Amino acid sequence: MNDVAILRAPPRRRDAEATRAAILAAAKAQFSVSGYDSTALRDIAAEAGCDVALIKRYFGGKAGLFTQALRASLHPERLQAWNRATFPRDVAAMMAGSPHAPEAQTQSFQFLLRAATSPTTAPLLNVAVQERFLAPIAEWLGGEDAGPRARVLAAVFIGFLVERLIRDEPLTGREREVFVDRAQAALEAVLR
Repeated sequence: MNDVAILRAPPRRRDAEATRAAILAAAKAQFSVSGYDSTALRDIAAEAGCDVALIKRYFGGKAGLFTQALRASLHPERLQAWNRATFPRDVAAMMAGSPHAPEAQTQSFQFLLRAATSPTTAPLLNVAVQERFLAPIAEWLGGEDAGPRARVLAAVFIGFLVERLIRDEPLTGREREVFVDRAQAALEAVLR
């Protein structure tokens, strides 16, 4: 046996799931910053630490990757776990807080905003929002006119998200108190 054979490291184990997850995380980050049209697959691959060919292998290309990243940015399971009795106050307090905490939710929202403004991705966003956002909200709301009430709740929630993102800092003092009280009342009205 020669010394070279002894010193050679064992081959690195490939982990397809870890690579796929790294690509998806990099795609969400890149699409949220640059949008669909300005994001290059090579930039996503570089951030994920993989070859561009793996994006095509796992996702079929840029459109397939975008669709999967979009679906991964919508989290209907979070709503199902929310207590309806505390939802209005919880959301109002969250919207009065920092737009940067938690960062992952801010990134997801920026990704969705960019998708909404692109003629290429708006139709994909519409399908994803129907399946992974509005339908779960309607189911959570239940009762008469759940579909239209889900749209109103989504519109109010998105409006609060935009205001928080534009504000770029948490509310404090009296302004926070008034905001939370009024936002809570608005959300309670939508839930009825």
